[in-house]
Amino acid sequence: MTVAELAKQFKINPDTIRHYVKIGLLIPTRDPNNGYKLFNSDDKTRLHFILQAKSLGFSLADIKVIIEQSESGESPCPQVREIMAQRLLETEQKLAQMQATYQQMKQAMQKWQKQKDCSPTGDHICHLIEDFSGEITHE
Repeated sequence: MTVAELAKQFKINPDTIRHYVKIGLLIPTRDPNNGYKLFNSDDKTRLHFILQAKSLGFSLADIKVIIEQSESGESPCPQVREIMAQRLLETEQKLAQMQATYQQMKQAMQKWQKQKDCSPTGDHICHLIEDFSGEITHE
């Protein structure tokens, strides 16, 4: 099947498949008559794996390492567990940061509902933001 047919089957953009080919995650054959990339059932299986791994938070670089380990006969499972443990930690930290931002936003909105609008004077841009006394974190 062609790039377009494979993309349609998985409901993804054909450029995504082309990118996977470019970085070596998919290795199609070439049609000798027209040079088109052709994908077989093994490519479909691999694309399904790639999409499933991405949905679990694995990066394309992670996926490449996992596939290479598998192809060399090594079990990628220990590496998968290690990567997932790291992704869980990173996600937990991001969630905590997002929760803190969310709480700060709610606090700001509650305070701002009671404040009047004012016109810029050159001394400030927007007094609502400038006068807000929530905890400030810079990243």
